[in-house]
Amino acid sequence: MLKRKHNLFIGLTFTALIATLGLGQSLVDRTAVAQAQGGAEAPLFEVDPLWPKPLPNHWVIGTTIGIAIDAKDHVFIIHRPDSVSAGEAPAANGNARECCVPAPPVLEFNPAGDLVGSWGGPGQGYEWPESNHGLAFDQHGNLWIGGNGGNDAHILQFTSDGRFLQQVGRSGASTGSLDNENFSRAAKVFVDPLENEVYVADGYGNKRVVVIDAESGDFKRFWGAYGNEPDDADLGRYDPNAPPAQQFRGPVHCAELSYDRLLYVCDRTSNRIQVFQADGTFVTEAFIEKETLGAGATWDIAFSRDQWQTYLYVADGVNERVHILNRETLEVVTSFGDGGRQPGQFYGAHSIATDSQGNIFTTETFEGKRVQKFVYKGIGSVTRGGYQGVVWPSN
Repeated sequence: MLKRKHNLFIGLTFTALIATLGLGQSLVDRTAVAQAQGGAEAPLFEVDPLWPKPLPNHWVIGTTIGIAIDAKDHVFIIHRPDSVSAGEAPAANGNARECCVPAPPVLEFNPAGDLVGSWGGPGQGYEWPESNHGLAFDQHGNLWIGGNGGNDAHILQFTSDGRFLQQVGRSGASTGSLDNENFSRAAKVFVDPLENEVYVADGYGNKRVVVIDAESGDFKRFWGAYGNEPDDADLGRYDPNAPPAQQFRGPVHCAELSYDRLLYVCDRTSNRIQVFQADGTFVTEAFIEKETLGAGATWDIAFSRDQWQTYLYVADGVNERVHILNRETLEVVTSFGDGGRQPGQFYGAHSIATDSQGNIFTTETFEGKRVQKFVYKGIGSVTRGGYQGVVWPSN
């Protein structure tokens, strides 16, 4: 009996192996066919027009400029209540009895889209940013917040339910891109759990990446474009035909570390992503929608959730798209989205994140003022470098 079970186990294992090899071969075959036909393989998505659910308490949200997802796949966003217009929130001005009022700055949604937490704003012991900007979790489940207001020279750390933990830098204290204690309008942070270091995209005022110790807040290192010492000189208007600027034009809008310890930095108005080793050594760069002027094309990034982080997702708030890049080559494989107010469209696509299931979540600034979910539908064939438009549900 034991021998029969052993043989059965071997048989099932062999069958599973053959099936796995067959699936892998199928993917290889599909990829080869797609490439031969001028196509490629890429993650596919569909917008979920019913996510999230309506907010309670007649709350409305303003410009939504940060998103982070915790280990339970709870989605946290940060918005600016003071950007909600009088017409959107008449009750806040005494012009209506109930509808509507701005929601608290930080909102927490569960995977089903229910609001399950809210907090944020000025309090004792810290300086809430003039203009909060960016949101990130560390390995302990705590949240870090930046700010791009005129005097914002600091970042903050809170527990996920809003208890203040730490402030690094002081409001109004920045002395420029060589400052070893303060930032200047920091856009976003990323926390490296291996080294317990915080990477700061610094920012709207400074032109650098800063790395600090997560416990002490001490500055450890910083650098500018190509690993150069940062320089605050005005680079003037971006010219897509000019040689690449040797400093970040800014804002330095994101700095995200991959599993293989490469740091991807958004130099937004230069339409480029620069890649560095964790010590600041320059590796390579890629331009996205290089002809874009104005606010630029590289607003934020997120990685696909496979073990190799094969794809890089780029939020583009001018062309109103999400670009999907092959992370190894930095080639744009495909893009989706469009400008507008309907589900699957964007008005100021600002921040982007992925959950454990591979779903994409985006937030919108300007008058977009919302968070959207794009459901991961698996890997499929696309036209290489093509544009999918709005990824509306197929059924």
